[in-house]
Amino acid sequence: MPSAGHLRHRHHGHHHILLLLLLGFSFLLRAQLDYPSANLSTIWTNDPSQLPHTVSFEDGSQVRSILLRRSPNFFGPTFACGFYCKDACTSFLFAVFAVYTNSGGGITMTNLAPPQVVWSANRDRLVGTNATLHLTAGGDLILRGADGTAVWSAGTSGRSVVGMNITESGNLVLFDQDGKLVWQSFDHPTDSLVLGQTLKEGQRLSANTSMTNWTRGQYTITGIKTTKNSTYIKYLNGSLAMFTQSGTPDESISLPAALSLQFMRFESDGSLKLYNWSQGWQVIADVLHLDVCAYPTVCGEYGICSNGQCSCPSGVNGSIYFRLIDDRKSNLGCSPVNPLSCQSRQEHDLLPAHDVSYFSYVYGAANFRGIDEESCKQACLKNCSCRAALFQYSGNVSDGNCFLPSQLFSLQNNQPSTSHYNSSAYIKVQNFVVPPASNNTKKRDVGIGVSIGIIGAGLIASLIGGMIIRYVRRKRSKEEEEDDFQQVPGMPTRFTFEDLKLATENFSKKLGEGGFGTVYQGKIGDEEVAVKRLDGVGQGKREFLAEVETIGSIHHINLVRLIGFCAEKSHRLLVYEYMCNGSLDRWIFSKGQHGTLNWHTKHKIIVDIAKGLSYLHEECRQRIAHLDIKPQNILLDDRFNAKVSDFGLSKLIDRDQEQVMTRMRGTPGYLAPEWLTSIITEKVDIYSFGVVITEIVCGRKNLDYSQPEESIHLISLLQEMIESDRLEDIIDAHSNTKLHAKEAIEMIKLAVWCLQRDSKKRPSMSTVVKVLEGARNVETDLDYNFFANTPIMPTNRDHYDYHLAASPAPSASLLSGPR
Repeated sequence: MPSAGHLRHRHHGHHHILLLLLLGFSFLLRAQLDYPSANLSTIWTNDPSQLPHTVSFEDGSQVRSILLRRSPNFFGPTFACGFYCKDACTSFLFAVFAVYTNSGGGITMTNLAPPQVVWSANRDRLVGTNATLHLTAGGDLILRGADGTAVWSAGTSGRSVVGMNITESGNLVLFDQDGKLVWQSFDHPTDSLVLGQTLKEGQRLSANTSMTNWTRGQYTITGIKTTKNSTYIKYLNGSLAMFTQSGTPDESISLPAALSLQFMRFESDGSLKLYNWSQGWQVIADVLHLDVCAYPTVCGEYGICSNGQCSCPSGVNGSIYFRLIDDRKSNLGCSPVNPLSCQSRQEHDLLPAHDVSYFSYVYGAANFRGIDEESCKQACLKNCSCRAALFQYSGNVSDGNCFLPSQLFSLQNNQPSTSHYNSSAYIKVQNFVVPPASNNTKKRDVGIGVSIGIIGAGLIASLIGGMIIRYVRRKRSKEEEEDDFQQVPGMPTRFTFEDLKLATENFSKKLGEGGFGTVYQGKIGDEEVAVKRLDGVGQGKREFLAEVETIGSIHHINLVRLIGFCAEKSHRLLVYEYMCNGSLDRWIFSKGQHGTLNWHTKHKIIVDIAKGLSYLHEECRQRIAHLDIKPQNILLDDRFNAKVSDFGLSKLIDRDQEQVMTRMRGTPGYLAPEWLTSIITEKVDIYSFGVVITEIVCGRKNLDYSQPEESIHLISLLQEMIESDRLEDIIDAHSNTKLHAKEAIEMIKLAVWCLQRDSKKRPSMSTVVKVLEGARNVETDLDYNFFANTPIMPTNRDHYDYHLAASPAPSASLLSGPR
């Protein structure tokens, strides 16, 4: 029989074994549930069989987590990062998301706690199954599509990154060997903020297009600088505070305290909602504390919201200027009965809507300040793109703020108890247009009259009558076709042919001409414009429509602004902002005729072009491939700011499309090798951009037949100079570029990266911008054989002309004057 001491010893032994088991079980759980970091040279493939932490949720979403930060209590909400999808799961975000974990099953509560995305890298360019995320040996984090195309990059190659981590606050970070941050997702907010995150000056939250469309929408929210000092907004527990240089907030919005994981999201309807975990994700507050009527799209375009109800602006004496888009869904907004067309000032009127306010009534956003109400109205009437004169004042109508929006969202009836200012809206409307119904009735009467006249008139009269009827039908069809232009929502201002004839003084001052039209200088009101006329060019109609639909819906400082268009009978014209310094080619190819550009200006122009293309490729709802990037299509304003122009050959590419097939288009000398297959991506623009960089740095055309035969092709010459280590010899000797040889050579290296014959090896335009801004380095493993496996154009001019004529590409543009 064992002694009591032996029993005690054995009892203590059991305790030790149990403790060891518990410690081991705890360690095992931590190993399963806590994988917050990753080392260099790691690749994750978006495939459930290769990502074991894949979880599907009852709302149709799925996460394939790569990193997960364990909840402090082993269970509760926490942050993870990885691939996220919804519903059909054919398109994925690389994202940071909030999920629920417990001590035994990892990510759980799939019925009550669907993942909440708080940051994403590729919202405008989704990836599919088998996409990869690569934390490279060089320290960069790169997201690639299944075909290897680079979709997104942190741009940290060569910056001493040693690892990646997801923090407890939901910040995805890349750090160096000292633990210092090199890159963090907090510096690149999308539509959400998490506790502790700061919104710095220049940063903004951009709402999704809709609840089911993750692409960047129309609405952004940011802090407006009201002092000379730097300001930032920080999301604290219990408040959203604005700071300047001191540690005390200057202003703040009170929030419910966070008892668990909490975040805020800028929604597609314009609201900023606070989410909190409480046995599921709950919306606990609207951070902006706005009335339901105060949101930009609550009643759609032109709608007026009053106590949550939507209606259209009404005229005096029962005049109807607007109709609901859908009688059963008044929140969809209103459409003008007669679309605006800048025919003459007499046909425009301002429909008053008193005691209404607008969501953008912010002092810094006013077009005019300290102005009287009548001057505000006149400013709108003189501005063809103005859709309403919105006037805000506190004391009297002789001193207020004037807003002239080019797109009018929902208006709100002022509530006397909450409004601390007075405001009025004057909505621009079109007068003296015959309603379509009576117009159609007249046409039908003409047809009936012609038919009656035919009866009993004999064979010849029947034939003549038949011809008249066909003519009437064709005429009606043409008019209906032209009416289609008016009905496209979001279109720029439509002008009549007579408007533009008058504006250009009967097209008397020609600025230039190209494959699809001629450009003339003109003036509309006080604004100088460039009018591009496509009359008589049957081939150009498609290009005309592409240009109106494409550039009319996008806005960026480095894209030329489309002011309006004309589609009347056979006339097709486009009205652009006037660019007084013309196109880039006249400054880099015409030695001594216009002066030379210094290196600083050249560098700035290259950056401007890159930013414009980056916007087209990565920040629009659909990717836009320009397909004709060349110096003739880069315009310069009075300060030599560069803007991409001429969208006649552009192609829209859906976000879920890896590539598209299209007929060859563009200009010889700027065409990427893959054009030979007719299967292209937006990477063809990047190749063309590489050619343009080379031309700018070298100060000569890519194809220059005035050069010796061995130097006709600039890109071939570039290849030769690289191989013989004589890059400096190719730099423009007619400007001060030689004085900046080191920077110029670095710029040529960037061009070489863009000129890679394998399109997958070319950088994205956002990566190019990072290189130009010094945020990352040029890739070093580059192929200098630009022409391998692709035919080089013959140097013989006759052969070259044959190739040009045999291809469907348009003739080279001559639009180099101011426009």
